Parts: sequence; C-alpha cells; structure tokens
Amino acid sequence: MDIIVNGKNISVKENTTIYEIKEQFKNDSDIVILNGFQVTEDCILNKNDNVVLIKKGEIPDKDELESLMVSRHTPTVHKKVKRACVGIAGLGGLGSNVAISLARIGIGKLILVDFDIVEPTNLNRQQYFIKHLGICKTEALKEIIEDINPYINIEVHNEYITSENVLDLFDEAEIIVEAFDNPKCKAELVNTVLSSKNNKVVVSASGMAGYFSNNTIKTLKINERFYIVGDRINEAKIGCGLMAPRVAIAANHQANTVLRIIMGEKDV
Repeated sequence: MDIIVNGKNISVKENTTIYEIKEQFKNDSDIVILNGFQVTEDCILNKNDNVVLIKKGEIPDKDELESLMVSRHTPTVHKKVKRACVGIAGLGGLGSNVAISLARIGIGKLILVDFDIVEPTNLNRQQYFIKHLGICKTEALKEIIEDINPYINIEVHNEYITSENVLDLFDEAEIIVEAFDNPKCKAELVNTVLSSKNNKVVVSASGMAGYFSNNTIKTLKINERFYIVGDRINEAKIGCGLMAPRVAIAANHQANTVLRIIMGEKDV
C-alpha cells in the first residue's frame, strides 16, 4: 500500500507499523507526526497515511522540505510560487510581515530593500527581535527568513529607494510590494513603476493605523497593474498609532494579493 513519509510517496506492506517506518527511514527521530497529530505509541498504518519524522534541531534538506511544502500547497500551487520573484520596498510593519508570509509559502525569490536599522519602537509591530536592535533591517529580516526556509533566494539592498533607482533595484521582480510609511515616497514609487514600460504589478497600502474594525481593511484593484490595501483613511498620527494587529492584517492582505496574482487570480 502507498503512504507518505516526510513528503515522499512510498510503498509498504500491509500491517506496517509506525515504529517500523521510523526504524527504516529515521531511527534517530524524536517526534512522529501521523496525519497531523503527534503519536507516542506504535500503531498500524493505513493506506495514504501521512507520516512525518522529526529530529529536534535538524534542518530538513532542500528536497525534503520542498516535498513537505508540496503536500501542503499541492504541486500546481507550489510550482508557480517557487518560480515567482517578488520585491518588497520597505521592511517595516508592512514589509517585514509580507516577507515572512511569502517566505512561509515558499516563494522562489525575494528582493528586500530598506536603508534603515532596527530600533526599539519598531518592535511594537515589526517582525524583529531584541537581538536585532541596531542591525540593518535587510540583514535582520534575511536572518529571520533563513530560520524559516533556508532555501529561499534572498537578495538584499541596504539603500534608500528613489525614482532613479527603483526600477534597477527591482528589475527581476514581477510584483513589487510598496510598504512605506511616508505618503510622498509611496506616491513616487507607484508613479515611477506604473509609468514605466515594464509590466510590473504594484501592491500598495494606505490606511491601517489604530484599532478600528478589522473589516475596514480592504483590497481594491485600481487597474491591471495596481492594487491598494487598507481603509484609505486612518494614517498614523498622534492618538492613532500603528499597532501590530491592524498592520499585520493589512500586510497579509498584501501578501495574499501577491499570491493571487502569482496564481493568475487578478480580481480581488
């Protein structure tokens, strides 16, 4: 009968047990997951059972990790995601969250651009840790992503993005995520990219401050190459700051919009 072990299809005889599989494939594993649940006792396997053998602290090899991703995403989805290259302009509350969501789905390549360092006020909403204080955001985020999936191709540029360099920085990216705080910088990036002769798509954001309703964060398709996420009203100001929950909602709208574009779903 056929079962899956660490993402790979194998054939075993009837009445094969969990412990027999462990002994055969990874006898030094510490944890056994059967169909999504940890098991601590031996049992007989059934056809199409999914077994994951884990040794604590061990990094799966590239093929093993990819096969596990495929089992979650299906081969068609994974193949398209793996081929995609996405640029992220700004690695703050939006950009750091978008990057991590895209890393978790196994995006092929990320181009990460920011000129800033991690400082204490960033920790209220951005995906950094105390140990990253004083480190360039590009390098800190690259380190975090490599802890999630060391096989993603990550290109970093510790630069200030302008209308003069944005197209060169994101030359390889099919989709650019605009993740700036400054409205002027947002407009400059969007206008520069959309007025160029390439076919790059921009996923922008505006309005995610405060603790207003989740449901006011929306994704709008402005045209074939431009999407905008947010409530388009609540920008950061005194008494209405940027806070982790709502910023992360907007960021994951952006990430899911990127995924939908990759998959050929062009409507919101």
